[in-house]
Amino acid sequence: HREHAQPWRSQWSHYLGQLLRFDFGMSHAANRPVADLLREGIGPTLLLATPILVGETVLSLVLALLCAYRRGRWLDHAVLIACVMLMSVNYLVWIVAGQYLLAYRLGWFPVWGFESWAYLALPICIGAFSGLGSGVRFYRTILLDELYREYVRTAHAKGLGRGRVLFVHVLRNAMVPIITQVVLSIPFLYTGSLLLESFFGIPGLGYLSVNAINDSDVDVVRAIVVLGSVLYLAANLLADLCYAWVDPRVKLS
Repeated sequence: HREHAQPWRSQWSHYLGQLLRFDFGMSHAANRPVADLLREGIGPTLLLATPILVGETVLSLVLALLCAYRRGRWLDHAVLIACVMLMSVNYLVWIVAGQYLLAYRLGWFPVWGFESWAYLALPICIGAFSGLGSGVRFYRTILLDELYREYVRTAHAKGLGRGRVLFVHVLRNAMVPIITQVVLSIPFLYTGSLLLESFFGIPGLGYLSVNAINDSDVDVVRAIVVLGSVLYLAANLLADLCYAWVDPRVKLS
């Protein structure tokens, strides 16, 4: 009778009220509030994931522009072959090989820990380098698709050089799919860094997620899933705002 008299009292409504108060519960493994663990982990994750996203995007765009500018020539073919090779190697292989050869054998980077920027250099390089294959192929396809549109032929007919047409007009008109690719990658930054944080001992959200799963720490896992959902919704909203900013044909309603 009490349940029928108070239909809104449920686990879902109770947890929703906690979220509105930014109360994610207690971690039974660490015996600390989950919000404190998330606050401590988001800093290392951003320091790792942000340079990976920026570096991978910039390098992929530069290589894709060079491939489009030299399409059909030896540079284009060489980059495409390298991209296929990068995509054919598992992400875990790059981590293990980089950590063993560059950190352990050669001693160029620290192997484990999070004490300074030097500890992030190798994970950032591995994260950005391993994603170049798919990024270059995606951006190259977009740019080549734009190159065969009517406005490109019109620009050439007006006497504009090939480089100016590619790096100014084509790149500007290709910004919508580029923004989609970049912005929608944001929610997966902390999950994509899961292996890097685990192998290099970086105390970020990925490292926290692995430990929570191993310890069956339900409150932590649930909080990370909620955080990922919120980031995904925010990324979609940001993408829509960016569309209207770069393309005057897109109107916000």
